[in-house]
This record gives sequence, structure tokens and C-alpha cells, in this order.
Amino acid sequence: MNRRDFLATASITTAAAAFSGCNEGKHVAIDYSKHPKLHDATKHININRNKKTVIKLATSWPAHFPIMGTGVENFAKRVSDISGGSLEIKLYPKNVLVPALAVFDAASSGQIDAFHSGPYYWKGKNSAFSLFSGMPFGFTAEEVNSWMMFGGGMDLWREQYAKYNLHPFLGGNTNIQMGGWFRKPIKSLADMQGLKMRIPGLGGEVFSKMGVNPILLPAGEIYTSLERGVIDATEWVGPALDIKMGFYKVAPYYYSGWHEPGSVLELTFNKQVWNKLAFEHQSMIEVASSELNANMATEFHAKNIHALQKLKNLDVKLAKFPDDVTLAGKKALKEVVETLSAQNDDFAKVYASIKSYLALSKEWSDVSLGYFLNIRDK
Repeated sequence: MNRRDFLATASITTAAAAFSGCNEGKHVAIDYSKHPKLHDATKHININRNKKTVIKLATSWPAHFPIMGTGVENFAKRVSDISGGSLEIKLYPKNVLVPALAVFDAASSGQIDAFHSGPYYWKGKNSAFSLFSGMPFGFTAEEVNSWMMFGGGMDLWREQYAKYNLHPFLGGNTNIQMGGWFRKPIKSLADMQGLKMRIPGLGGEVFSKMGVNPILLPAGEIYTSLERGVIDATEWVGPALDIKMGFYKVAPYYYSGWHEPGSVLELTFNKQVWNKLAFEHQSMIEVASSELNANMATEFHAKNIHALQKLKNLDVKLAKFPDDVTLAGKKALKEVVETLSAQNDDFAKVYASIKSYLALSKEWSDVSLGYFLNIRDK
């Protein structure tokens, strides 16, 4: 028997002994690396041998931007720690290597290796992309994660992005967003007509149907545009980030929202760069991105509940949209979805998946969380 045959026989014998030990009630740990039947280790062995890999990752946020920016910074540190320094994510805040809203093209072409941003910014390339961020009256943060991870959403996302040489991961979630800041109160749908409002994605399409003029602006330009009257209103995220942006100083009417109930952020890699990474490094990124995704949604919740208390002491008028505005929003969403589905097979395919999963999720939410929230404070 040669050495290779001996090792193979030994592995099988060891596996049999381990299983036998378990059956007999012995406390025997199973070493999966020695059992090809259980874990095909030979396929994934790719030892780094202390070779350092550097990934250039650009973001759509300023340096140290709260929650979204700092979340990515924590992600980069975690990857470095987990890899023992063999994998470095080198971060470039917006406008350092590329402009905030040019990261998609830069990663697609290979100018950068990866980026952190929001899928709805790229709806001009493919309207289906906006669905991966979420949609008005759609998934909550928990629901969209469920759809992505266990309902086929991630497969659809990667299928679509592969056409642009990109490979996406869930990179966080803002949790439910507020409806926006307005310079004047909204008493009825008539007050929405002609308003210039910073609002991206499908929310922008819906508001457009309602008579609003949607405008896409990066974070750094929103406050100045609102202050100077270039725009009449803006949505951003929620109390924690909005208070830091200072919108309350120039637009004191703050509305609860339904346009982004759980918005996905993305951590997306150039597909060729991703495929060339060592298997260990890919695994480390997958683990760290999962942590980033989970932590960001819960951090938003934690920061929002405290920031809301501060806003209440700053003479901010908290309000809900009038019923005719909400009803018009639902009607507009239906029209937008029908139009985009007819124009784009990709959109129709992704929306069909969302619609099916959301119907099931709503039924469960109504009999569980919905019931609980309705009776909790009664």
C-alpha cells in the first residue's frame, strides 16, 4: 500500500470510528477536515502562506460617517483581525478615488475592487436594481433579509449584477426610514403638487406619480439645497442621522414614512477580483459582511430611539402623512410597478419573487408581530 492509499484508508477508518463512538454515547468530536464525505476539504484548501492581499473599497459616504460609514470601517477592521492581517480592506470615502455615485461603474470596470452604497442609486442602469434596496409599502428589514437569504433574493441580485461584472453582499440595512423633512406642512395631497424633493429609488418614482419632482442628490449637497430653497423637502434616513444633518433647522416638519420600510445597503465586489480571492479570504468576507448587515440595522434602531427624544426638544413637528397622500402613494406604486414590469423583464422577474414572498410574510406578520404591536400598549 502506498502512502496516499494508506492516508485515504486511515481517513475513512477514522470517520467510521468517530461515528461509531457517537452511536455508543462517547463524547468524540468529529474533525470534518478528515472526512471528505462530509466536507470536501480538498476543494477549498488555499493556504495564504502569509501573502497579503489588499482590496480597494470606495464608499458613497464621507469619512467616519455615522453608522453607515463607521459600519464599513468596523467591517474592514474585522476582516483584518480575522485574517491575521493577511487581508486588508483599504477604504476610500466618497470623492477620494471616485465620486459618491460613481462607485458602481468604477467597480464594474475594475478601477476599484469593491464599494459600499445602495442599490437604488443604480436604477438608471436597470430599474430592477431599485427592488434590491426595497420598495414603498414593502419588506421590513427583517423581511428583506429573509427574502434575500432564504427566498431567492440573493440569487436574483447576483444574477443581475453579474451582467455588470459585480458580486454583491448584504451590507447593512437602515431599518424603517422616516418620510422626510418639509419646509411647509403637508395637509393634503394638494400640498405635494410641484414640490422639489430629494428622494431616490422607487420612492422617487412613486412620489413623482403623486405630483412631486424627485431629485437625486448625494449626502453632502442636501442641507445646502434645502437651506437655499433649491429643494422643498428631503428624505434621508431616520432621527439618528437626520439630526446630525441639521435638517430640522430649515425644514421643521418631520413625517413618518412608508417609502423605505427596510432599505438594503450593499457591499459589492468586482466579480473578477472576488473570484481570484483565496477561499479563506472569501469566507472571512462573508462572515464579516453578515456581521455588518446584522449590526447596522440594530445600531440604527438603538440610535434612532435616543435621537427621536432629542428632536422632540428642538421644536420639530412630528406628523403623519394625511390619508389621501398615503392612498395616493399606494395607487402610484401599483402604476409604477405595472409600467416598469412591462418595460423590463428583469424588473418583472424580481418583483414577482418579492410579491410572492411578501404575501406570505404579511400573513405571518399580521397574526404575530402585527397583533402584538396593536395590543402591547392597550
